Amino acid sequence: MEIALFSYLLYKVTTRLFLCCCVLLLQLSFALAQGGSAKMMVRDGKMAIEISRNIAEAELNNFISKHHLENLGLRGYFSNNTTDSLRKQGWRLANTTKDMCLFTMDFNTFDKFSNAQEKIVFTEKNKPHNAALFPAVHSSITYGVNKYKNNHLFRVNDSIVTFYLRGYLNAQNVKLAGSFNHWNPTVLSMLKKDSGWIAYVKLTPGKYWYKFIADGNWMTDPDNVQNENDNKGNVNSVYFKTNHLFVLSGYDHARKICVAGSFNNWQSNQLKLFKTANAWQLPIYLAEGTHTYRFIANDRDWFEDPGNKNKMPNEFYNEYNSVISIGNPYLFRLDGFLSASKVMLIGSFNFWKKNELIMNRTSTGWEIPYVLGQGNYELRFIVDGKEQTDLKYYPTIKGLDGKSNNLLVIHPNYTFITKAFKNAKSVSISGDFNGWNKNGFPLSKDENQWKITLNLMPGKHLYKYIVDGQWLKDPDNLLWEQNEFSTGNSVLWME
Repeated sequence: MEIALFSYLLYKVTTRLFLCCCVLLLQLSFALAQGGSAKMMVRDGKMAIEISRNIAEAELNNFISKHHLENLGLRGYFSNNTTDSLRKQGWRLANTTKDMCLFTMDFNTFDKFSNAQEKIVFTEKNKPHNAALFPAVHSSITYGVNKYKNNHLFRVNDSIVTFYLRGYLNAQNVKLAGSFNHWNPTVLSMLKKDSGWIAYVKLTPGKYWYKFIADGNWMTDPDNVQNENDNKGNVNSVYFKTNHLFVLSGYDHARKICVAGSFNNWQSNQLKLFKTANAWQLPIYLAEGTHTYRFIANDRDWFEDPGNKNKMPNEFYNEYNSVISIGNPYLFRLDGFLSASKVMLIGSFNFWKKNELIMNRTSTGWEIPYVLGQGNYELRFIVDGKEQTDLKYYPTIKGLDGKSNNLLVIHPNYTFITKAFKNAKSVSISGDFNGWNKNGFPLSKDENQWKITLNLMPGKHLYKYIVDGQWLKDPDNLLWEQNEFSTGNSVLWME
């Protein structure tokens, strides 16, 4: 009986569901062996991919390209043994030997499709992407600058960005797709000009991914120096819609001007300003929060921004760092201590610097406004040289150094809840979101369940519960991966 298998639908058509692959079955039963070291088939009522462990790279690439599996993550598995992408799209590693790997996926993944026609494969030309993996603004970054060949930056007018594809004048039509339009390949048609193609996109500040589609062929921007792999076999061009312009007037005879700050760990030679007719400039995206910085001339002379009156003292005597605040301030408060002469605020948000944040006296205590982006922060107060925590406004935890800290969560967006440890005396949680703090963030007990609400950035997170001192995977979460201790970590994907 003749058999046929079409390519896969690589992604579900919804921004809130995980990615998946699908096939069109033209016969009721079939199995297609591709020959060579890789083949696709239907086995025991499941879709299956069987690949030899010694498959040549060129052969693997040909297999992936032939069946439009670029985003499935097969290359990632064979290069570093990771199955994150495969698992997220509904596949599992069903069997592995020294010679062969077998990946399978149940057909019930496709229950939402009403007929076989809807299971037809979306080619690279028209496949949709899951916006959950490409959030419009990627909030886990602190800064970003654009890097284009020959400094051909996209023109920006207020919130309108003009995307530009140089050349390709023989193309019949060119589209623009990206995280800003859920990777829809049909919505944004580009206009043909004398030297290339343009499209206008309204964007808010942040980080975006994009690709051009010339006559159905998806491609990264050839003029853009910055490309990023999404860990699913997909490489995208990166664009930052900037929200701040560093400007330094004068210094006409300087050979080079750079800027360094808390946003880039004070790397002195990383962010170079370019020279204009009468100033040095650098457009940059800065995440919400408070940023301190200084300029550096000719790799040796550090100085504060003469055009910015906002500054904070730094660790050097009688020196200051310039300050930029983006977003709304949070009001830190400490009641009492009215007889104190000086109260300071320190925390993970300012690298625990003891000389920066001097609190202001009020009729009931002390306070200071400070701009923070979303996240989980630890803090302490220093009252006349003595460090202590607050018992009124913030929960108390143990920090990595064993000291007591207060916990502040800005924009809480996920609640961990478990009923599994009813008889436990204490339950805390630790993961990549708190530096794997050995003490963890404590969960509160509410009737017969434990819970805590935190802020989690988009993407993958690893975590474990600490139950009466014992580290345990989340019994309510079946998704986990092995760690270096062979005890496993629970895995959580945040949209």
